[in-house]
Amino acid sequence: MIWRWTVRGLLALAGLFVAVYAGDSTAFLLRGSPQGKVTVNRFMTVPLKGNKSEFDFQGEVDVPCAEALFPQRGLEPCWQVRRNADKGIQM
Repeated sequence: MIWRWTVRGLLALAGLFVAVYAGDSTAFLLRGSPQGKVTVNRFMTVPLKGNKSEFDFQGEVDVPCAEALFPQRGLEPCWQVRRNADKGIQM
């Protein structure tokens, strides 16, 4: 009995995810595939002695992004790029 409810709940969650993703993709295409640009700070992490690290600023870069909830056409969503505006490069 409990397994039946668990399976139904998981199927409902999967169906909800598919519906939201399909709606986001449709809205993205109907709006003409809107893209934005976010300025991202780039840092290089250089390992030092004693398990320490040095962070060297590499400059600012404009990163293209998709104005959508999920990644679209190989671009990250703009809200995610804005949230992670500092990108580190490991050396």
